[in-house]
Amino acid sequence: MLGMRETALFREDMESLRILPPRDFVGAVEAIGEIVEVVGKLLACGAAYRVEDAAHPDIYFDHHAAAHFGSESGYDSATMARLSAERGGDPDRPGKRHPLDVLMWRTAREGEPSWDSELGPGRPGWHVECCAIGLNRLGTGFDVQGGGSDLIFPHHEFSAAHAEALTGEYPMAQHYVHAGMIGFNGEKMSKSKGNLVFVSRLRADRVDPMALRLALLSGHYRADRSWTTGMLDDAVARLARWRHAVELPAGAPAQDVVSLLRAHLSDDLDTPGALAAVDAWATETLTQPGRDVDAPALLSTAVDALLGIAL
Repeated sequence: MLGMRETALFREDMESLRILPPRDFVGAVEAIGEIVEVVGKLLACGAAYRVEDAAHPDIYFDHHAAAHFGSESGYDSATMARLSAERGGDPDRPGKRHPLDVLMWRTAREGEPSWDSELGPGRPGWHVECCAIGLNRLGTGFDVQGGGSDLIFPHHEFSAAHAEALTGEYPMAQHYVHAGMIGFNGEKMSKSKGNLVFVSRLRADRVDPMALRLALLSGHYRADRSWTTGMLDDAVARLARWRHAVELPAGAPAQDVVSLLRAHLSDDLDTPGALAAVDAWATETLTQPGRDVDAPALLSTAVDALLGIAL
């Protein structure tokens, strides 16, 4: 859960990158009461059950309770079973009705965090946290749910299944948008490795946020990629070229470039293609005498409006 200081810094980072920050910052710890209520309702209607374990009668979700289970990921059973085991599931837990059923409430264990509730002391499972927080602020059928590609299954699949079993409504979100994973110099970013790259630190080093945004847009959002200092250097140079080009009194015609920008972004947010279109215009403007006096302003406005880059 983010504290007040961390939340404020996160909001500042997002705004510096010209990303609209969320209205609500809600941590799972703040929503324990909401989560307990959801688990209790699913338990009461039979969509959840306790395993027969005298020491730890944990509560699991019966995935058969959601008629559309599997529709979010589109994965087959074998893929689901593999990913469940790899991503925090416990398919071999004795007492479960099915290996794919997921934990909703883990009864208290010594040395683990827990909260008192009508379900007994314990803590919630991962997927039901997002289900409760999302439903209580957005309801069902909201437009977009997003996250990294590793959330396709089991996280988004089961949060959607919880919501369907709870409300009887489908889908939880109209669209799912999953971004590729960004590593660092060829390795996965992780706290344990200490190789996380923070926007706040880059800003403190006086890196232009527009260069950061350009660096992130240089790869397709669905593609796995690695953050490197070279990527940032390329973005800084690209930003400088674009700014130089739009500062000239005239440039190459820009109407077709604006149309290309729109076409690329309409094609599954093809940002690499969009950036290449602006690159071509900037190169022509900087290397050949320009005659269109309206082009620099038009291109600057389009890049601002369509890519969120202030030139």
